[in-house]
Amino acid sequence: MKQGFTNSCTVRYDSIDCFQKLTDEELFLLENNKVEVVYKKGENLCKQKTYTSHIMYICDGLVKIYMEDDINSLTLKILPSGNMIGLSSLLDGSNIFQYSAYAYQNTKVRLIDIGIFKQLIRQNAEFANEIINLLCENSIQIYARFFCFTQKQAYGRMADTFLCLACRIYKNKDFEINISRKELADLAGISTESVIRILKKFKEEKLISVQGKKYKILDEFKLQQISNHG
Repeated sequence: MKQGFTNSCTVRYDSIDCFQKLTDEELFLLENNKVEVVYKKGENLCKQKTYTSHIMYICDGLVKIYMEDDINSLTLKILPSGNMIGLSSLLDGSNIFQYSAYAYQNTKVRLIDIGIFKQLIRQNAEFANEIINLLCENSIQIYARFFCFTQKQAYGRMADTFLCLACRIYKNKDFEINISRKELADLAGISTESVIRILKKFKEEKLISVQGKKYKILDEFKLQQISNHG
């Protein structure tokens, strides 16, 4: 799969190696201040504006990050295994989640005490640098996300989403999406009706094939063109 393009639904990094920067003593401290929890499909891992006591490391699964108010909801990104939730709460004076997180599928998460996490950042410069890199990657992804929403039409958003899922999430042109049409529409930032119409068009033009929740990208080059030009 090609990795050179920029997509907007997920972060760029495939795995996190910041923990490799920790000493044996620091790893021991981390291990003694974490717990692993399994969230079932459909459960919320955290809710916007609730207190942040832990940084969440996704061991396995797929998570939607979103913001909401009393009326609307906006999907910011999706996170596969090897990513962290709650890094924005590391900001001094910010002790709440700035967004909600929802499990698309059964997801195992390692909860790391946020006080210990901050301590490791203060005492280990290499670890802190890796966390800064992750925060920068997150900012770049958010910029791309809003560019997609404001500058691309429905076809461009849908193409962008498929390329993201194939190249960054499943790492395969042939994959199964365990999410509903409504959830796919939320991810692309379009209506469910538009998703159904565009899927039909993409199939007719032999850009993708669809069997239930199983998808296969047949023409990655053309999808990329649609994504690029919106």
